[in-house]
Amino acid sequence: MTDAVRDVVVVGAGGMGRAWMDVVQARDGVRPSAVVDLDVSAARRAATERGWDVPVFSDVAAALREAPADLLLNVTVPEAHRAVSDAALRAGVPVLSEKPVTPTVADAMWLSALSVSRGVLLATSQSRRHSSGISAFRDAVRDLGGAGQLETQFFQNPRFGGFRDEMPSPLLVDMAIHQFDQARFLLGSEPVSVYCEEFSPSWSWYRGAAAAQAIFRFSDGSRFGYAGSWCADGLTTSWNGSWRASAPDGSATWDGETAVRVQGQDGPERDVPMGEGSEGLDAALTEFLTALDGGEAPSGEIRSNIWSLAMVEAAGESAATGSRVDLDAVFARAGAAALAEAQATGETAIIDQLREWAGGAPR
Repeated sequence: MTDAVRDVVVVGAGGMGRAWMDVVQARDGVRPSAVVDLDVSAARRAATERGWDVPVFSDVAAALREAPADLLLNVTVPEAHRAVSDAALRAGVPVLSEKPVTPTVADAMWLSALSVSRGVLLATSQSRRHSSGISAFRDAVRDLGGAGQLETQFFQNPRFGGFRDEMPSPLLVDMAIHQFDQARFLLGSEPVSVYCEEFSPSWSWYRGAAAAQAIFRFSDGSRFGYAGSWCADGLTTSWNGSWRASAPDGSATWDGETAVRVQGQDGPERDVPMGEGSEGLDAALTEFLTALDGGEAPSGEIRSNIWSLAMVEAAGESAATGSRVDLDAVFARAGAAALAEAQATGETAIIDQLREWAGGAPR
């Protein structure tokens, strides 16, 4: 990693924004140069609490004009993700964004085309890929021959308040992307289709559907089953979910934290030791900085991460229609919508990139 210190603009001073600010504060090699939030007093308060003597702004474009920026952390609400990332990419500033990278696949394809055409990195922080537990579980599953059937249960009961309580599909749109992305990481394959139902238990405090069940088919023939709820009081799972994989040479489980167990054919059960290394947000930032230094593209690079977002969109469409949804159809519609927008605005470079993908998933 380079010895140079990188200037970081943090956009969003809410709960997650403050968590990211703490990650920046704890690291060598990065320093804050500005904090941006529509509520300037919140931005100033968050900066002051950390002893940061940096300017605060209500507008990201102004921040990028007036403050040095080697990278931008986009920790705004999902509806603002595209506009913030778009402004940074056009200014030549790499972006590490909170999930989802945008609310829709069409918006993500637009941003992906912009990122490629400008040669500026945009990645999503899928921080739940980064833990000793999931790495040990993935390695154990691979040693057993790879999962043919993968299942997770996610049952939690957060009382967030705010925008999540009002969302039409809070679990699928705001949380399930983590487990969907983890499934891609664990299977090493991409999704082909999904059937999903979402619903609201009678005791739910959310306006929208806070529970869902889905089954995905992947390109290697494996299946991934998801059952989740955000209004499950009692016996809650880890925020990573509780996992089981069935493979040719046995089965493995992961409690979502540090307990991975395997059992081969007719063999004894055994615990799998955990590895070491950074986890969560810090690991996502490390991966991003490594890419900026010329290393491998981060696992959340937008052209890869768009598959996780497409899983969410396809699951939502399936729940709405009551039918199985093919991912190819999701990408085709999204690509057509993004291309139509680019043609309407005359953005030649984006048009060319979207045409190269021919309506399919970015590669």
